[in-house]
Amino acid sequence: MSLLHIMILIPFIFAIFVPLLYKLFNSRIHTGWFVLIIPVVIFIYLLRFIPGISSGEAAYQSLNWIPSFGINFDAYVDGLGLVFGLLITGIGALVILYSIYYLSKEKEALHNFYVYLLMFMGAMLGLVFSDNILVLYVFWELTSISSFLLIAYWYQREKSRYGAQKSMLITIFGGLAMLSGFIMLSMMTDTYSIREMFTQVDTITGHSLFIPAMILVLIGAFTKSAQFPFSIWLPDAMEAPTPISAYLHSATMVKAGIYLVARFTPVFGGSSEWFWLVSGIGLITLLYGSVNAVRQTDLKGLLAYSTISQLGLIMSLLGIGSAALYFGYGDEADLYAAAITAAIFHMINHSTFKGALFMVVGIVDHETGTRDIRRLGGLMTIMPITFTVAVIGAFSMAGLPPFNGFLSKEMFFASVVDVSNLTEFNMDTFGILFPIIAWVASVFTFIYSMILVFKTFRGKYKPERLEKKAHEAPIGMLISPIILASLVVIFFFFPNMIGDYLLKPSVAAVLPAIAENSIMDMYITPWHGWNTELFMTIGVIALGTLMYISLRKWAGIYRMYPQSITLNAIYNSALDKGQSWSASLTDKYMTGYIRDYIAYLFGFFILFVGGTLIVTNSISFDASNNAPVNLYEIALMVAMIVAAFTVLLAKSRLTAIISLGVLGYLVSMFFVIFRAPDLALTQLVVETVTTALFLLCFYHLPRFKEQVHKEKKGVPFKPLNLIISIGVGVVVTLFALSANGTRLFEPIAGFYEDSYELAGAKNIVNAILVDFRGIDTMLEIFVLCIAALSVYTLVKLGLSRREK
Repeated sequence: MSLLHIMILIPFIFAIFVPLLYKLFNSRIHTGWFVLIIPVVIFIYLLRFIPGISSGEAAYQSLNWIPSFGINFDAYVDGLGLVFGLLITGIGALVILYSIYYLSKEKEALHNFYVYLLMFMGAMLGLVFSDNILVLYVFWELTSISSFLLIAYWYQREKSRYGAQKSMLITIFGGLAMLSGFIMLSMMTDTYSIREMFTQVDTITGHSLFIPAMILVLIGAFTKSAQFPFSIWLPDAMEAPTPISAYLHSATMVKAGIYLVARFTPVFGGSSEWFWLVSGIGLITLLYGSVNAVRQTDLKGLLAYSTISQLGLIMSLLGIGSAALYFGYGDEADLYAAAITAAIFHMINHSTFKGALFMVVGIVDHETGTRDIRRLGGLMTIMPITFTVAVIGAFSMAGLPPFNGFLSKEMFFASVVDVSNLTEFNMDTFGILFPIIAWVASVFTFIYSMILVFKTFRGKYKPERLEKKAHEAPIGMLISPIILASLVVIFFFFPNMIGDYLLKPSVAAVLPAIAENSIMDMYITPWHGWNTELFMTIGVIALGTLMYISLRKWAGIYRMYPQSITLNAIYNSALDKGQSWSASLTDKYMTGYIRDYIAYLFGFFILFVGGTLIVTNSISFDASNNAPVNLYEIALMVAMIVAAFTVLLAKSRLTAIISLGVLGYLVSMFFVIFRAPDLALTQLVVETVTTALFLLCFYHLPRFKEQVHKEKKGVPFKPLNLIISIGVGVVVTLFALSANGTRLFEPIAGFYEDSYELAGAKNIVNAILVDFRGIDTMLEIFVLCIAALSVYTLVKLGLSRREK
């Protein structure tokens, strides 16, 4: 196992020891101090990759997992994965430091919190560094599970449980869709490696599964990154503690979908379908999130919708940048490749200013007891440091200088203006919508950024509406947001310190063909002259300021929209109706009678297996290789049929039991004929014992005639039971005959012919059971032990209750 694999897995390994550390040291040392070591060490380890990555190299390490199926844990670090890895560990370290002062070691179950957090961190690292799509999927679902646990951390609250369930249902649905897309990709390319898929792009684009695979992969990305209409889970996830919101919903989990789209852009990019789906959904999400953020009265709710909006911005840039693959290389390709640069740059910027803002909101909630904007105000002089960080983060989010959000927002405006002039993909008709939607959404972004700052920190201080006396946060809680706010300013004045080392390798990973054929200019400067995007920014500030000042006059328009047709209302209605319908359906088939359950199972068996045989035209009979049927075998078969009918038509239980035993003994005779004496002996013993047990049990039951007399009538004839019985018999017979007459693969019997040499066994059956199926037998014994322990426990519980 390489050091890279160890770094990915070490969060999972360390999570095992967190409960022990919590138990031993929590009374003296906050558990977070031990956990903080993990992301710091991984972050420092990842920094060593920067020189090689910036020079065009990549790190690759393989670890065998299921090599027989081509499933190995192939860890691959390129520019894109490195950026995400640094964000995951860097922001993770700051969040853990923040949580040490935010979460009380006396009141909170910190061992659960940090176990879940480390699980999530490890899952995200595995996701962004996996080259094998199936391994990537495993880590993808681990992020969903761990985020579910984190969101439901305060599980005593109904809203926390609701938010966790909502995020789980939506993201798991997307994950399953993504898995289907991955399987289609593997079918098209005969590989699970993402890097090898890049070499077969022509094969993929010409395949009939290209569009279905693309849509399924995008569903997975859109659900995870809260793109419209799957964005409804993110606001409800804000019920989690603020450190979780700062980590999951600003820097990591919601960026997983961004990573997936960026990673598979070389596979699907260049097509009009990918361009429109990614950029179109991104712009809709951008507008939807920004418009809804303005109406929020909860600070975390405002940040949730702002996150949705910013994710839509990044997603739209990835879609616009994918147009570069259509041109291959040249000036036009470089023009649209700039959108990929803007997307990755804004993703980094968003992680800094949004992480700082989430921590600011957490501080306000922690020190005042509320996040309700209507109860806040006048905190600027009481919490000056928090106010300063809030101004830096909010103004950067609004796209104002001198903060890093201004640079990436200008690059975003430049990209939407450039793409509006694109003549391919029908952009000559709809291209004008791109800059219009981007500008309108940016106006609302400016408004909610001003609401966050001025409604919270300016105005009149209202101590009577607060649950606590407001005061500045302790320095330990301020360290992390101050660091992030400092990066916001530093990246504005020195943006190119990450340009050559992180942005350029990342863009090369997203657009490898273009990177090989052209030299992309990564120089970022705050001043580009009086151009279109600068005038767009001035317009945003002017109109945004006017609308913020007159907010009370037009905010009532939000109440005009009927709440019954919102996405949340539709989701809740679908969930309620789904539960109602499923309960109704369950009541219909859960009758409490075993015969009904058997009828359902057999009926499904007839339809599924029989229908498959008919649809696939698999019913075939080939008796050419069959051994001749002897007279005594026909006699045994007739005797078995007579015994079976006797069981059904017997007038007494004794006759039925004896007939059943005769049927079993006749089966054992067939084993003798087929030269399986050990099976015949086993069958004889089992039949003898079961017949004796049947006789013993039925001895204590009332006589058959007496029972029929008490019921006043015999067992009624049911035609449906007859149809099901005949149907099962016919399907099993057809299936057996077809299987015997059709061989898709070579039989495995030849492998066991060498059982003596391979296992030292003279009996082939013993060799199979003891040697070749040893693990299977061991697991069967294990199951029996569990059953025995369960029975023993039930007996002991029954005895203890009797004693009471």
